[in-house]
Amino acid sequence: MTPYSLAFYVDVVTNGTVLGVRPSDSPERVTEVLGTGFAENRYGACSLGRDYGLAEFFWDRAAGGEPWSGHHVTLQVHRLAHGGSRVVNEVVRARYGRFTPRLRFDKLRRLLERRGVPLVEVPEVPANAPYYRRFRQPGSGVEVSVIGTYGEYSTPDALRVGDVYSIQLAAR
Repeated sequence: MTPYSLAFYVDVVTNGTVLGVRPSDSPERVTEVLGTGFAENRYGACSLGRDYGLAEFFWDRAAGGEPWSGHHVTLQVHRLAHGGSRVVNEVVRARYGRFTPRLRFDKLRRLLERRGVPLVEVPEVPANAPYYRRFRQPGSGVEVSVIGTYGEYSTPDALRVGDVYSIQLAAR
């Protein structure tokens, strides 16, 4: 993996933002930073998701016509194993360069620890255990999901034990 794409993950986990965009930011703010290259999914009048390939942003609101409230952002790291760098938003790729198909958790964790940014293991949702393990960065609240053990029909064949599956940033 290039140092630049690793820098992207380190920045996200450390700061809890994607290029400075917070999970609580409005759809307009996300578009301002990441551009209009997204697929939009609306779930009724009160839920909105925008898929930028690697990054997905989600909002909800109390009723149609009310302002959107940012809910969370998920980096779907596992998509890189199938689509390579082309699943990375152009703005992110222009800033951080090439992304390799897999992100090794031990490498990410080591880089974070060198910067004084710990990851603490937290309980995984019982339905996902033991196939996935979850780690949380206490300062930013970012969570990293890692393949814990292989399970036919439970984990992607393109990933190995110890690969990062996804990174999630929740609105705070």
